[in-house]
Amino acid sequence: MHASSFSFKRPDFAFAVASGFTLLAATTFLLTAALHARAATQLSSPAQTQIDALSRASAAVVGIQVTAAEGARSARSLGQERAGSGVVIGADGLVLTIGYLMLEAQQIEIVTQEGKTLPAVAVAYDIATGFGLLKPLLPLRGIKPVNLGSQHNLKIGEPLLVVTGATADGQDSDVSMTQLVSQRAFSGTWEYHIDSALFTSPPVTAGDGNHSGAPLFNQRGELLGIGSLLVADALGESKRVPGNMFVPVDLLKPILAELQRSGSSRQSHRPWLGLTSSEQGGRVQIVRVSEDSPAEVAGLATGDVVLAVDDSKVTTLESFYKKLWARSSPDTPVKLTVLQGTDIKTVVLKPQDRMLSLKRPAGI
Repeated sequence: MHASSFSFKRPDFAFAVASGFTLLAATTFLLTAALHARAATQLSSPAQTQIDALSRASAAVVGIQVTAAEGARSARSLGQERAGSGVVIGADGLVLTIGYLMLEAQQIEIVTQEGKTLPAVAVAYDIATGFGLLKPLLPLRGIKPVNLGSQHNLKIGEPLLVVTGATADGQDSDVSMTQLVSQRAFSGTWEYHIDSALFTSPPVTAGDGNHSGAPLFNQRGELLGIGSLLVADALGESKRVPGNMFVPVDLLKPILAELQRSGSSRQSHRPWLGLTSSEQGGRVQIVRVSEDSPAEVAGLATGDVVLAVDDSKVTTLESFYKKLWARSSPDTPVKLTVLQGTDIKTVVLKPQDRMLSLKRPAGI
């Protein structure tokens, strides 16, 4: 059989082989990209089983359309209208996506691969992990939930699959081949940190589909992670290699029942200051202060450098966040030592519980 007889948007078969994928893996991914291609009947039984598993996984991916509520704080950075992807993980139609898509949502819709649009309701939004859960108000017929995999046995260079959902304006679901290039901790500029994230390359970009919330699958069709960001440093080294960051589903497993029951995890109820910060040469520098946030009320400004939290020195975003979050209550006052210009000052802030500061989507 010849891989060239199958349609695949990106990358092509030559790229797959040149990137170190085995012939079987490259062929499998190209076949899956055709979404349920049935010309693979000449494959051996193990290969056919692999293709069937990937086809079932691809079929569980949906598009997501969101309109944020009027006056939503998150609209300033995420926009009023948002589009992304999700994947069915429950027999009742429960969909897993990236949480920022549905943050402060007023209206949520699911777009099937046939182009049908179904209303949906938010089930959970978890700040600690970044996951979001939603459920269609009408049955998702013919879609089977995917199996949850694990990052623990992944190897660098392993071929993986990213599937993006269809859109309401007629853009089809898309399949992209990529590979794992790094597993490491990730600290976001927006007061976010996870101890292990998955990084892949080549990147799935916004122009190629709805990478936000897109599921990442292994060759057995098991869900490994949910797409969060495009990054310029997928390798995490001095060499700039573009790619994507995925939140691993390993973080979902211990809190899934809690999310369905209460709409968030206990870890999500933690102090929020309203800072966007960067980590540069052993310094934590503020690059933006959110309006009406505890940080703005306390007089913090762009360019200030955070030196310590409650007299404990911080030199990284991770140490800054973990010292901030290690508190008995989300609204317990916190003391920051900051460098403002040439002056070192002590600023006392009263943080907010981030979950209480946002407009919750209907349903949570």
